[in-house]
Amino acid sequence: MTLTYVFHSSFVLETEKSILIFDYWVDLNGVVSPFLKKNKPVYVFSSHFHEDHFNSAIFEWRQQHENITYILSKDIYKHRRARKEEADVWLAKGGTWFDDTLTVWALGSTDSGVSWIVETAGKRIFHSGDLNNWYARFLSEAKPGETIYSEEFDEDIDPIAHEKQYLGELKVIRKIADSFDVVMFPVDGRIGNGYTLGGRQFIERFKVGLFVPMHFVASGFKSAWRMKEFTDEKSISFWEITKEGEKI
Repeated sequence: MTLTYVFHSSFVLETEKSILIFDYWVDLNGVVSPFLKKNKPVYVFSSHFHEDHFNSAIFEWRQQHENITYILSKDIYKHRRARKEEADVWLAKGGTWFDDTLTVWALGSTDSGVSWIVETAGKRIFHSGDLNNWYARFLSEAKPGETIYSEEFDEDIDPIAHEKQYLGELKVIRKIADSFDVVMFPVDGRIGNGYTLGGRQFIERFKVGLFVPMHFVASGFKSAWRMKEFTDEKSISFWEITKEGEKI
């Protein structure tokens, strides 16, 4: 099984029998094209409608590869980013789908859309989408029931309620699975102090084989490596991604 980093939160996972593409946005180095030329079924996942996780260009791939299945979050359709007939499978939180190659569960998010659990080739994979403890840096000054104005988000936020929602989503995920062979999870330095907290809370609750950072484009590759000291404490393998197109 080979995992290839495309960009931002996008990866290609290749098994002996299939190819899975997650949250395609931009492909600076032409990573995806060679996979579309392979004689394997391709499954394309998009976790939500935000432009950095969904690009309608994915539908053009069907012109290059006949055996392709699009598995998309329903919020993409609701926000009119795609037509209903363009996807083969539409899933919202709690939805499941399977065929002879893989089984998919759509779980919750603390932003838009869903996170994904995928079982294939005897492995269990988790892609977080935008599920994370995004307002962690505000927790030190937060008071229960009160909101804090964030200039960067231009809104009043309740970081304590947000964290409660995040931990609640993790509880729901544990009802499906308590261990993963591979976890792709946001480690985004832009959110400030505590940007690794969501990842730390995740690895405290699940057995993880390989932790893969994502969503770090704006803050740089090395910013994501900050998570490694915490995965090391748990004896979890960590992928220190250094460039687009890198494989593990």
